[in-house]
Amino acid sequence: MERARRLANRAMLKRLVSEAKKYRQNEAPSPISYTPSRYVSSLSPCSSSRVRSGFRSDSSFGSYQTQQTRSVSVEALKPSDTFARRHNSATPDEQTKMAELCGFDSIESLIDATVPKSIRLDSMKFSKFDDGLTESQMLEHMQSLASKNKIFKSFIGMGYYNTYVPPVILRNIMENPAWYTQYTPYQAEISQGRLESLLNFQTVITDLTGLPMSNASLLDEGTAAAEAMAMCNNIFKGKKKTFVIASNCHPQTFDICKTRADGFDLKVVSADLKDIDYKSGDVCGVLVQYPGTEGEVLDYGEFIKNAHANGVKVVMATDLLALTVLKPPGELGADIVVGSAQRFGVPMGYGGPHAAFLATSQEYKRMMPGRIIGVSVDSSGKPALRMAMQTREQHIRRDKATSNICTAQALLANMAAMYAVYHGPEGLKTIAERVHGLAGVLALGLKKLGTVEVQDLPFFDTVKIKTADAHAIADAAYKSEMNLRVVDSNTITVAFDETTTLEDVDKLFKVFASGKSVPFTAASLAPEVKTVVPDGLKRESAYLTHQIFNSYHTEHELLRYLYKLQAKDLSLCHSMIPLGSCTMKLNATTEMMPVTWPGFTDIHPFAPTEQAQGYQEMFTNLGDLLCTITGFDSFSLQPNAGAAGEYAGLMVIRAYHMARGDHHRNVCIIPVSAHGTNPASAAMCGMKIVPVGTDAKGNINIEELKKAAESNKEHLSALMVTYPSTHGVYEEGIDEICKIIHDNGGQVYMDGANMNAQIPTGGIPAPDESKPLGTISAAPWGSALILPISYTYIAMMGSKGLTDASKIAILNANYMAKRLENYYPVLFRGVNGTCAHEFIIDLRGFKNTAGIEPEDVAKRLMDYGFHAPTMSWPVPGTLMIEPTESESKAELDRFCDTLISIREEIAQIENGKADLHNNVLKGAPHPPSLLMGDTWTKPYTREYAAFPAPWLRSSKFWPTTGRVDNVYGDRNLTCTLLPVSQYEEQAAATA
Repeated sequence: MERARRLANRAMLKRLVSEAKKYRQNEAPSPISYTPSRYVSSLSPCSSSRVRSGFRSDSSFGSYQTQQTRSVSVEALKPSDTFARRHNSATPDEQTKMAELCGFDSIESLIDATVPKSIRLDSMKFSKFDDGLTESQMLEHMQSLASKNKIFKSFIGMGYYNTYVPPVILRNIMENPAWYTQYTPYQAEISQGRLESLLNFQTVITDLTGLPMSNASLLDEGTAAAEAMAMCNNIFKGKKKTFVIASNCHPQTFDICKTRADGFDLKVVSADLKDIDYKSGDVCGVLVQYPGTEGEVLDYGEFIKNAHANGVKVVMATDLLALTVLKPPGELGADIVVGSAQRFGVPMGYGGPHAAFLATSQEYKRMMPGRIIGVSVDSSGKPALRMAMQTREQHIRRDKATSNICTAQALLANMAAMYAVYHGPEGLKTIAERVHGLAGVLALGLKKLGTVEVQDLPFFDTVKIKTADAHAIADAAYKSEMNLRVVDSNTITVAFDETTTLEDVDKLFKVFASGKSVPFTAASLAPEVKTVVPDGLKRESAYLTHQIFNSYHTEHELLRYLYKLQAKDLSLCHSMIPLGSCTMKLNATTEMMPVTWPGFTDIHPFAPTEQAQGYQEMFTNLGDLLCTITGFDSFSLQPNAGAAGEYAGLMVIRAYHMARGDHHRNVCIIPVSAHGTNPASAAMCGMKIVPVGTDAKGNINIEELKKAAESNKEHLSALMVTYPSTHGVYEEGIDEICKIIHDNGGQVYMDGANMNAQIPTGGIPAPDESKPLGTISAAPWGSALILPISYTYIAMMGSKGLTDASKIAILNANYMAKRLENYYPVLFRGVNGTCAHEFIIDLRGFKNTAGIEPEDVAKRLMDYGFHAPTMSWPVPGTLMIEPTESESKAELDRFCDTLISIREEIAQIENGKADLHNNVLKGAPHPPSLLMGDTWTKPYTREYAAFPAPWLRSSKFWPTTGRVDNVYGDRNLTCTLLPVSQYEEQAAATA
């Protein structure tokens, strides 16, 4: 019997092998009848007893063959790596249960009750990617696009350079979700790693520029220059209305400033340095480039003295790598210094994203745009970092804000900072001297060739060349896959960077020799090259002297430093980050992968478009998808951030009115429920802001809006509305609101941080002939390198996946609101008692009953392993919670359980069981240094402070510092690294 079974098994295996061969030969196999369990049993590497157990005792091969076949559904044969089911976390069963808790029999019923029927679409269908690509299909598609981009060697310059991204930084920051997922570090105690890295960035900027104050950071060099122009305007309180831009500045910077100046009623003038005069007394500032856009290095010392003598502020756009060998702008007397940190290890990426910077003196610190990281102390007196002064100040000061900049390029600033940490001062100087030397070799070689004229002015990395036919030379270089910059028909420039080699210089010699033999090589010329930087402009002052920039020059050491900082930061790797109106969801790995491919990273933004056909195809596809989603006719990808999008949208409306001859339309109505940056953006466009309130349910007060529109009918330009509103509701009257504005001659700008929840309502029809309003960002297509993230997300989700995402985002918010409503008042609801994709819980009552503020709840959340929701905005004393569609029900429940537990802790104070002033909320967060101290004077136990919930026993994220003192940090503002000795002294003094 045993022998028969073995023979049967052997025969079965033999037949399977035969069928496998037929499959490989693309032959149609004859059906094999078996049950899956028996098939597995017969092939599993297991003991004979287990093999035997797979068959009935009376089985035989013949009876096995006669088993009934199973039919295979088409669905079962579809690819398994679909994206939407991995992103939209709630399962169908969970969706039903969650909807039932909210009082609805299904998610569809909940959506019907939440989204006004008058604005809902029956369906959305994409012309491409409607079914959604699988992850593997998406990567193949992106590889196809990348292959259509031609990677030429770039010598264009103009503020953009090839650079080597150190692999240790590429892998462990740029490709690492523990670094790239976090938003602005609003909660300092769980952001100390990023804050230290950003403080490093500020120290790099202040050291190299020679000015004491820097932000971290801005969007690009051109918009940073425009922010500096606005600062000059503010310094003189708007009384001087002319801003002069020297002709040696990058042309894109001039274009941006000219566009931005329109809103400030400023006059922008371009002039040669020798022709600039201040006789009018109306000049607030002047912008110069150092080194110049065509490469020249000039001594601005006397120029700056003259400007100051005439009461004019000097803004200097500069290059960080050049400043390792050139005298810093601060020593020359510049008032404000701007630039880009791109060439410090951040890819060109066809234009961005890159971290720009602005440095200035202490005198103007409160006029600076963007984020500033400052040194403060925590509850035990130890040094701790936090965002200083401008933290969300544009939301507070509204139209009086210094800038509308909301989101800094933190990830790119971190990369640039770590590039400086990795190379250190000597490493950076070595790179700079090498680049300068290669430029010198080219200049010397061209002089020896004698076919062109080389500029005699000192230069750093860019050689200016006069020739009879610049286009012919550029065309010859093009054929050798090199891009040169043609300034005019007789002028060409060649800019060198970290990736340039001696072999590249030899190729350039061949181009300029017009195919003739070159009697020398770059290597042979190198010993003859002398520095061309004048002695008076050579840098003598030290920079990057702090220990951090002189300790981590090996990959091993830098890796450990990165992970040391990473361990201090809570990210989406740990838990949900429920910041309302910020939409914190994890960028999927498939979305992020193309961002680091050379086919996308290594293209200059001003390279010929025929070299970027893959990018151009992606722009077209993404634009079509966005138009389908929003219901608009056309699109622009140029704005670099949300607040830049606000500005761009208002400038489009402004240009629309101007084109119709309505130059007088300058009133912008903004409800208090709109995004906080809206008033600042409107002010930048020169608009007069008219605020409109909300009713008791959080909706726009339509009667008040109607009165405002009618009373400003002759001058009404726009309404800025956030939909769904920041109060977390879909306003039933949105169509009526739009009609009121249109009837009174205005246009509607609609904003939505979470586009998943935004409903299209139409817009300005696209004209037959495009009339660009101006330049919004320094690169033609904005931050092109991050567009693959949005593109892949939409293309993989497909129309159904995106629709489901919107529904689940709404479901998740309503589920959480329902779970929490018996513990915290939910501030606003729609007409049917539901909310949109976010909701607000009201904590104001706890101040009277328990002395508890929203900040106390935010800090206690850290002990539970969570980041706080948005605090005290848009309503003071509240928390705005946005769960997003990508968080699982289990995570939503864990967060709800945490807030319920914290409510019980508040109740302990209310009923007198916990001290009013010395309780677990007031003491939060509780870092290990506090919990493991020799003494413990708290009225609650160390254990309860650290482990208030059961899940923390198996996985605990530890805050690394006690509660940071905000007031101390502003009163003692320090925005650069303290000497190590000062940290030690400060810590010892408070021990």
